Amino acid sequence: MATKTIMIGLVAPRSSQALDVVGPVDAFSQVNRIRDANVTYALTLLATEPGPITTSSGIRLLPDRLIDEVAEPFDTLLVAGSPDYEEGTRDPALLRWLVDMAPRTRRVGSICNGAFVLAAAGLLDGRRATTHWQFAKELSEMYPRARIEPDQIFVRDGNIYSSAGVTAGIDLVLALIEQDCGAAISLAVARALVVFLRRPGGQSQFSVHLQAQLTEHTQLGQVLDFVLENLSKKLSVAQLASQVGLSERSLTRLFHDELRTSPARFVEVARVEAARSLLEAGPLTIQQIAHRCGFGSTDTMRRAFLRHLQTPPGDYRRRFPTHAVLEAADDHGH
Repeated sequence: MATKTIMIGLVAPRSSQALDVVGPVDAFSQVNRIRDANVTYALTLLATEPGPITTSSGIRLLPDRLIDEVAEPFDTLLVAGSPDYEEGTRDPALLRWLVDMAPRTRRVGSICNGAFVLAAAGLLDGRRATTHWQFAKELSEMYPRARIEPDQIFVRDGNIYSSAGVTAGIDLVLALIEQDCGAAISLAVARALVVFLRRPGGQSQFSVHLQAQLTEHTQLGQVLDFVLENLSKKLSVAQLASQVGLSERSLTRLFHDELRTSPARFVEVARVEAARSLLEAGPLTIQQIAHRCGFGSTDTMRRAFLRHLQTPPGDYRRRFPTHAVLEAADDHGH
């Protein structure tokens, strides 16, 4: 079978996080081991200065080339994140090189806070992008011309791609592999790497269970716990407020101040998370899951999945091994 070679450049500034580099590299290179793949990836690790790249963990990586040695374009160019990301934003040689390379590159992307480097080069101006949730506010404030979406696993805007923190770089690369090779090859890579699922880009970086555990506000914590324990019930703002003796207005303000969301959105996200777990595990039908998670109908659950995951429940379930009878029931129940 004739194969197409796709050139991938991965820029690793000084003190890059090792997983930001080796995670995507391993995902791309796994394709080269799949016999039925019609694509071969040629990977080049690029450094910004001579010598080994000492990662933030102390592991040293030997780069293939320096950026100033490269003039020919890559098909795909990614910039890894680093605890010392500000150094990259102040590196004029790196920024000039990215500005020169970007128009000749099919896909340009960042992993974790590598987005700061793309933003400093002006490549995120007017673009939607994401980064690790910890740095999203700072990125938005430093580069107001970029439209930062902190609650996303990865974001595509035209030919610019950006991913959230660390392991989300693998999710981004699996999406790129699916573009190039199809869903079957992407899924084969995910299985080989024991990545259970290529998460949709629109999936939240945040877990509602984690939010409930981390909040230090007693009344809010009580409300969050109540939601998670009673998803099948009607959960209006009035009912939630009554649990802790607050007015609806006070509870809504508390949600916005502490979680940057509304009570209704938190409830919906919690229901989507619960439904995802049930879809992954089986053996309930979509109709049963919709009832158990408090959606009321499969249509309501479908709309919630499209809002938060950009994929309907049936397609989400098909990413997991299921019994034929379940798939038939799901198709019948939408």
